Amino acid sequence: MKNIHLSILLLFVLSTLSAQSRIIESISMESELLKDSIKYSVYLPEGFENSKDKFPVVYLLNGFTGNETNWHRIGLLQAIADELIRGNKIEPMVIIMPDGDDRLYMNKDDGTYPYEDMLITEFLPFVENKYHIKGDKQHRGISGLSMGGAGSLRLALKYHNLFGACAAYSSGILTDEEIVNAPQKNFDNYFARISPRTVGVQGKKRLTDAIKEYNIFSLIQTKDVNELKTVNIYFDCGDDDFLAIGNSMLHIEMLKKKIPHEYRVRDGAHTWNFWVDSLPHGLEFISDSMRK
Repeated sequence: MKNIHLSILLLFVLSTLSAQSRIIESISMESELLKDSIKYSVYLPEGFENSKDKFPVVYLLNGFTGNETNWHRIGLLQAIADELIRGNKIEPMVIIMPDGDDRLYMNKDDGTYPYEDMLITEFLPFVENKYHIKGDKQHRGISGLSMGGAGSLRLALKYHNLFGACAAYSSGILTDEEIVNAPQKNFDNYFARISPRTVGVQGKKRLTDAIKEYNIFSLIQTKDVNELKTVNIYFDCGDDDFLAIGNSMLHIEMLKKKIPHEYRVRDGAHTWNFWVDSLPHGLEFISDSMRK
């Protein structure tokens, strides 16, 4: 009888643990395109392990010099997502955090490192087959901070058929004037990762096709507006952020094109304090679009 009671207790403990949300850190996916492995972390909501249902997904991108663990270890992702789900403010969802590898979520323009192609053609199908993910436009969102904010906006609008919603925080968006006048060291350290031939280049010669595409202004100017309108867009920026001008200009350009979006300016700078406050707003915005 004692053994039976112990077995029942063990089953209860195991079922309770399996029902809790989980963060699995730094899993590897081998990429044929990159000839390398890409790491990612994943948030699985409470009840995921025992459910036969498929879940919506949000791809949550890290910033420059960050990695796949930042949103969990610094950004309080698990606590925030758990609280929002318990309060029925967001749908239970899988959140995938790929390592951005400081590649600006783009292909290198010399053809040597097609990160963007890997993300879209290899990584998305891989994780959506591995986990119980719905995998349609309405139930697939993308989000991120700084470099990841710019990446999420550009990917969402470029691949409008894949993503239904985007929430971007303190996005790494600069006007052409800011790029042209950026200190050489800062410019080389950042943009050479997608356009290596610009190292040491000054003036307007810095504005290669890849760098123009990074800022998504050319995408907004050239792509069919009706396609852009199919993506629900939210982005914010702190009033003391060095990226405030670029984000404001994106807001203005989208207004000119009459592209529906939500833009918020809040008190704050380019800090984790700001992004921890941004994340609940972004996840709620994405989840609301999934519920429509």
